Amino acid sequence: MSEGLRAGAVLYSKDMALVASFYAAILGLTLAEHDEEHVRLESPGFQLVVRTMPNHIAARIHIAAPPVRRADAAVKLVFFVPSIAKVRTAAETHGGLLNGIEKEWLYNGVKVCDGIDPEGNVLQFREQAV
Repeated sequence: MSEGLRAGAVLYSKDMALVASFYAAILGLTLAEHDEEHVRLESPGFQLVVRTMPNHIAARIHIAAPPVRRADAAVKLVFFVPSIAKVRTAAETHGGLLNGIEKEWLYNGVKVCDGIDPEGNVLQFREQAV
């Protein structure tokens, strides 16, 4: 990887501010740039761009409160975190939800738990198993 470049993702949302706030809070990402159409969040190894969804698409999507899992998406973002328990608490504070501890599992030497962001996008969090 070239110096200064990092892995990243672009996520479209109906409520850009809410979704960006969620990811910043649970992942510790910092605000690098924002305007009316996008928010760029960063850490040393990752960049997340949250974009406003085009109106013709947003009109077809209903976001419930609490959010309903949108399990039919083709992609699931995966984040390595120091503590799934801390992410669970932060996610609930910021409009998302993680599965309960009883639904965590081990995969390839790490503890894994799925959850959703405030718009129901399915996420996965992984923590180094002890």
